[in-house]
Amino acid sequence: MELKSYYIIRFSDCDPNAHLNNASYLNYMINAREDHLRENFNILFPDFLKQGITWVVREHEIQYLRPAFYTEKVCITSTIIGLTSNMLIVEMLMFDESETNLKAILWTRFACIDPKTGKRKDHTPEFMELAPKVGMTEVNIEAGMSARVKELRSIA
Repeated sequence: MELKSYYIIRFSDCDPNAHLNNASYLNYMINAREDHLRENFNILFPDFLKQGITWVVREHEIQYLRPAFYTEKVCITSTIIGLTSNMLIVEMLMFDESETNLKAILWTRFACIDPKTGKRKDHTPEFMELAPKVGMTEVNIEAGMSARVKELRSIA
């Protein structure tokens, strides 16, 4: 199942040239991931807090490939591309509405932590079982993001 949703670029998220601000790409993409989990799997982050786990962003790696413009409709996809006992990597892609032009790629590494102590913690067995069900894509992370961009452009 491909997780994707469409968004219209808002004026307040743009620079004076009507381009989406670089920092706003992160907000659109992270919000899209949250929407994908809620709309497709009824997964809400507060539910994990009750189970004693949460995630913090350890690192963002992003490439801006084409500008997104004010009022433009974009498509954002998300998938898990890496999973360990205490970390996960989510890939988020922003395309134009027709999904033919890749505008940006974001890899976010999330560390699993205990919300009470703020210390790193292993994922629960339940989460490790759930993660593949919410969409995992095989990506050669070791080859790097530039190789992934080249791969995606050859597919489109």
